Amino acid sequence: MEHSPYTVSDVMTQTVVAIGEHARFKEIVETMEQWKVSALPVLAGEGRVIGVVSEADLLPKEEFRESTPDRSEQLRRSDDVRKAGALTAGELMSAPALTVHAGDTLAQAARTMAYKSVKRLPVVDRTGMLQGMVSRSDLLKVFLRPDEDLAAEVREEVVAPLFGASAHEVAVRVSDGTVTLSGPLHDRSLMAAATRSVRAVEGVVDVTCEVTEPVPARTERAATGPHSAP
Repeated sequence: MEHSPYTVSDVMTQTVVAIGEHARFKEIVETMEQWKVSALPVLAGEGRVIGVVSEADLLPKEEFRESTPDRSEQLRRSDDVRKAGALTAGELMSAPALTVHAGDTLAQAARTMAYKSVKRLPVVDRTGMLQGMVSRSDLLKVFLRPDEDLAAEVREEVVAPLFGASAHEVAVRVSDGTVTLSGPLHDRSLMAAATRSVRAVEGVVDVTCEVTEPVPARTERAATGPHSAP
């Protein structure tokens, strides 16, 4: 069973289609169509990633086919106008390439994609050599983890260390990725910590706490009878 945090290496695609910086426009389009991808890493030398060409980089050539943009449009969209006349991957690519490392967490990769509005990222080693590709759909694979795996990880990695001797009193149920913790909670300050820890488990969709107050221990009271005066 895999435990959190998952890393990019757990979900990335290792077989990657790439192109060289001298690849021509039509070759790029043909490669994308053949392999059904919307972006290609551009490599130099023996495999160092120097940029990425995406469908968005290719569209200006079609967009500006019928007319030349006016001066104000050229200034505002100078990069797109330049790409409309580009012929090779080196001229078209977005550079330097946004990349991630195999050891990065899925959260780190997701933040990069979200902030930069990209759908996929090349995975590189410390020297910039291509190791794979990771896409938005790859990052979502963790939500396919079986409920049984999630429950086992929550019990082992959250409940046992957090609740210690009373861990056996905390029940863990998982349905469609939603984790429910239930049982008596002797220290209510642990509720927030438990919720945060469970949310950090890769594949968890939501967390619900159904804790109850522990039953107070019964105090045996000694039976007393009538007292005689000394």
